[in-house]
Amino acid sequence: MAKRKTIFLCSECGADHSKWQGQCSDCGNWNTVNETFLTEPAATASARPGYSGYAGQQPAQVQKLSEIEPEQLPRISSTIGEFDRVLGGGLVPGSAILIGGHPGAGKSTLLLQVMCHLSQTMPALYVTGEESLHQVAMRAERLGLKGENLQMLAETSVEAIVQHAEQQKPSVLVIDSIQVVHRSEIQSAPGSVSQVRESAAYLTRYAKQSNTILILVGHVTKEGSLAGPKVLEHMIDCSVMLESSDDSRFRMLRAQKNRFGAVNELGVFAMLDSGLKEVKNPSSIFLNRQQEVTPGSLVMAAWEGSRPLLVEIQALVAESNFGNPRRIAVGLDQNRLAMLLAVLQRHGGIILGDQDIFTNVVGGVKISETSADLALVLAMISSFRNQNLSENLIVFGEIGLSGEIRPVPSGQERLREAAKHGFTRAIVPEANLPQKPIKGIEAIGVTRINDALELIQ
Repeated sequence: MAKRKTIFLCSECGADHSKWQGQCSDCGNWNTVNETFLTEPAATASARPGYSGYAGQQPAQVQKLSEIEPEQLPRISSTIGEFDRVLGGGLVPGSAILIGGHPGAGKSTLLLQVMCHLSQTMPALYVTGEESLHQVAMRAERLGLKGENLQMLAETSVEAIVQHAEQQKPSVLVIDSIQVVHRSEIQSAPGSVSQVRESAAYLTRYAKQSNTILILVGHVTKEGSLAGPKVLEHMIDCSVMLESSDDSRFRMLRAQKNRFGAVNELGVFAMLDSGLKEVKNPSSIFLNRQQEVTPGSLVMAAWEGSRPLLVEIQALVAESNFGNPRRIAVGLDQNRLAMLLAVLQRHGGIILGDQDIFTNVVGGVKISETSADLALVLAMISSFRNQNLSENLIVFGEIGLSGEIRPVPSGQERLREAAKHGFTRAIVPEANLPQKPIKGIEAIGVTRINDALELIQ
């Protein structure tokens, strides 16, 4: 006989409470604790479907770290280089990967391309719960994909999906999406905290036991974070986010968690009629060099994952007609913009308190690292003075609160990337000056913000 259990779960963070309460004690949100019924089988956990791999295992033995021989993880190429880069070199058998993104970002398109290519050399199963098989077939035809070897399944029951997977024995399994599948033992609706958590745990156990590559598609909230409980991100091995903007045809795939590679790795794709096409040289697409040089425009060298990325920063400084000047930052941290204005006034002697300031990173790129500080300040001064900067100039460096220019990581790699794209002059922190000159580019080191301002006069 099955036993019914009542629990109270927070719909925001997934915290479990013994009784109902108005505010979640873990995340602090109000009116998010809901009553949930679980139907627990009378049999022991080891007798449940999906636990077979653990029930018969011998007890684990304690070992010294020095006695454990590290094994090289096998990698399977997804046939898309930028996707492999974000994953750390390729797909790892037995791993669970979560791909999130806004509706229309291209998650299903990217995975359909990957699965059609992989199905040519290995068994692959694509499970769709949001679309019909005819819709997926129409998309594949529109993209010109060869899917004669790709196995398709339209199902939302997790138990049925695992049953089909045990029969087909795929090397790669895609679930699109985790928010629409459900377990029959749980009475709550698909997409709820308990359903998402238990469904992901069930599928992940199957992937680990069968050494199957599991790829889950996840929805995002209106704030841009992955929907569902936080425990979902802890269960999986790799979490990547496909970012897009409404006015851009480019998509950026960014790793947020990766047990088999570096985090914050970035892959760039272009959305075309034939699907997502990888961009192997992102700097070339974000550097739309204008023939006429205008004030307030400057190129900086950012660092994304394991490679440099050249992007253009624009600033517009205009006299404000209101008592409260506006400060708008697109693609940059607005709080850091306010801090840089204070440093510029205190240590640079330039007051912009009565000016409207608008800053933007061209191409919809979001820059979160501090190496953009110096480029942003010089772009604002260029716009304020209505003074053109050299089109062959590149800038990077962090600015401290006392007006000092601090070094940033991988300075020489940034300079080499700039030289490769034709830049001949660079203003960088003095600590980032290369020991040996880099052919084609002259690097000028600065230690204070005043030193950088004098170079552009």
